[in-house]
Amino acid sequence: MTAVNLDLLIAEASVVLTCNEQEQVLTNVSIGIRDGRIAHIGDVLPADRVLQARGHLLMPGLVNLHTHLAMTLLRGIAENVDLQGFLALVWAEEARVMNEGGVEVGTRLGAVEALLSGTTTTLDMYFHPDAAHRGAVDVGLRHVTGPLFFDFPGPDGMEWPQRMAYARAWPQVLADLGGPWVPPALMPHSPLTVGPDRLRDVAQLARDMGGVLHTHASENHTENLQTQEKFGARPIALLQAAGLVGSGTVIAHGVHLDEADIATLAAGASSIAHCPGSNLKLASGAADIVNYYNAGLCVGIGTDGCASSNDLDMFAAMRLAANLARLVRQDPAAISAARVLQAATRGGAQALGMADRIGSVEIGKEADLVLLDLAAPHLTPMRDPATAVVFSAGRSDVRHVIVAGEVVVANRIPTRVDLAEVIEQARSVTA
Repeated sequence: MTAVNLDLLIAEASVVLTCNEQEQVLTNVSIGIRDGRIAHIGDVLPADRVLQARGHLLMPGLVNLHTHLAMTLLRGIAENVDLQGFLALVWAEEARVMNEGGVEVGTRLGAVEALLSGTTTTLDMYFHPDAAHRGAVDVGLRHVTGPLFFDFPGPDGMEWPQRMAYARAWPQVLADLGGPWVPPALMPHSPLTVGPDRLRDVAQLARDMGGVLHTHASENHTENLQTQEKFGARPIALLQAAGLVGSGTVIAHGVHLDEADIATLAAGASSIAHCPGSNLKLASGAADIVNYYNAGLCVGIGTDGCASSNDLDMFAAMRLAANLARLVRQDPAAISAARVLQAATRGGAQALGMADRIGSVEIGKEADLVLLDLAAPHLTPMRDPATAVVFSAGRSDVRHVIVAGEVVVANRIPTRVDLAEVIEQARSVTA
């Protein structure tokens, strides 16, 4: 390739995990970025700025496919309870601290934690999504979010007509707020908390605007039973009847899906956001993601919120996903490290309809990249890079993070915000 005007050159990365369809692993190559996109992969070229990457592993930024970033402020308030006990405790505390200002502060804290952990994109469900988006883009995170729906007023106090009006305005609100490009999203909380008629309203609105539909479903047995008792059908059947099953739909958890549920989701090309840490901590169950893969479902990985999983560590979530899948199948070869890494990168991008933009290291893709420092005993020797990332690496190995071509974490320090100030604001809100 002839010399081009590069904004940033990531020079001489020792290992590059592309996470492309061929799962290529490159060694000793440089990545050139222009206008926020990858413009060069190969030799060293001149650039306005050079980031030396010798001794580092470069990979796509991780995609956290289900989280509630603002719930960093609720970390540790709901311990030793199941899903239903967790919700009862959390809803009470949300009413106290999760006003618009609290959500913005909590999301900013969560966005910093996510970026420092190598996550560059999140699918984030919470109240006051405009405030959440402001907090996230301040830090530099690629933040997919949108209006949340309940049949009843939540801590935000919104009635159904207000929720629908806000949702109709959301694409313009999102555009005005700025930040790295993301699709609009609509987020009915679950088929248990949003009735069938209103689910249809949301589905129609989603079809009108395009983008992402995101909801909880079949997280534990009790939820399935309560949904059947209330509406006479399982959660996935209710979503299907309301028109919410489709290629833009992301189901959070999906732990207890029967074969009919799986077939319905696969036929509609919907995706699963697998949250092994939260599911284990709440004793919700163990999703058989190998079965989901075999049925043709797209599977991504999420952390859930800090009130149920206590952190936003996607490296921990990948390791749990890999080990749990093997345990569920009683087969140590049930799932490879490369497939788990794919779920946390390209799989998440596919679920969001963004596989043409993010999720792999390829020319033309937006430059959402993470560099891991390889100078660590636990990464030595490195016989297989994907295995090392999933089973050995951790968020403490993340040294640089780039989102849409901008270095938002440099030498383990956020570049857009003062970390001490973010932490102090969060402590003040929760005091």
